[in-house]
Amino acid sequence: MNYEIMEELRHLYSITDLLAIAGITRASYYKWRATQPQRKARQEKDHEIKEHMMAIHFAHPYFGYPRMTTALWEAGYNVNHKKVWRIMKELSIQSVIRRKRKQSNYTPSVVYPNRLKRQFHATAPQQKMVTDITYISDGTNFHYLSVIQDLFNNEIVAWQLSERNDVQLVLDTITQWTRKRDVSEAVLHSDQGFQYTSQAYNTRLEAFGVKGSHSRKATCLDNACIESFFSHLKTEKLYLNQFNSRAEIQQAVEEYIYEYNYHRFQAKLKQRAPIEYRCALAA
Repeated sequence: MNYEIMEELRHLYSITDLLAIAGITRASYYKWRATQPQRKARQEKDHEIKEHMMAIHFAHPYFGYPRMTTALWEAGYNVNHKKVWRIMKELSIQSVIRRKRKQSNYTPSVVYPNRLKRQFHATAPQQKMVTDITYISDGTNFHYLSVIQDLFNNEIVAWQLSERNDVQLVLDTITQWTRKRDVSEAVLHSDQGFQYTSQAYNTRLEAFGVKGSHSRKATCLDNACIESFFSHLKTEKLYLNQFNSRAEIQQAVEEYIYEYNYHRFQAKLKQRAPIEYRCALAA
């Protein structure tokens, strides 16, 4: 506190007199001054992290400090879990306790082998595809986003938004995908959610000659690429805004996917955007 008072008064009084009154050595004072830019940078970084944590908490109020730490890492903030716990306590945010879900009696109709086996590299378009569903809140209701991604260039080739997380949402996404491209012999990988193990889903894949593939149960890393896309979508777009309707969410998702496909450069693609990369190789 003495250092800060001296800093405020140094333009009005002699620094020698101020040091004598405060009982501080000249070396200590100038050492303190030298650390101020770094301290200010840390404070600005902490403020940025706090804003991001509040956005994550708004979108995922059930996140405790371990999942909050993971979400921050995915967004590029390398923060220690102890610091996350401390900041959450400072901001008075904590996980909302969720009711334990009733055990489901659902029996999968079709379970495919894991054809990808975490081999996420593809040598051509429409060779290896991944799909999944995530949810987005408008503050009152949840909306569900279904996406299909091409592992050749990470391009989002189809997506659908719905107020219902059901089989029809997945079928509509496949319909959009198959209208644009010849998908025969493509591998379409997903988790073992009820939509992707239904008979209707299997029938749709067979109709277009698509080979189904399933992750192992409770193994999210088997579908890590699509999880990574959802993380980018939320941290780069959705967490930064507050939505009040499905229309606003629809517009935000559409804007982000366009930016992601056409303009978001990726190191894996030699610093090109997905569609730019695909077109360059086709030329």
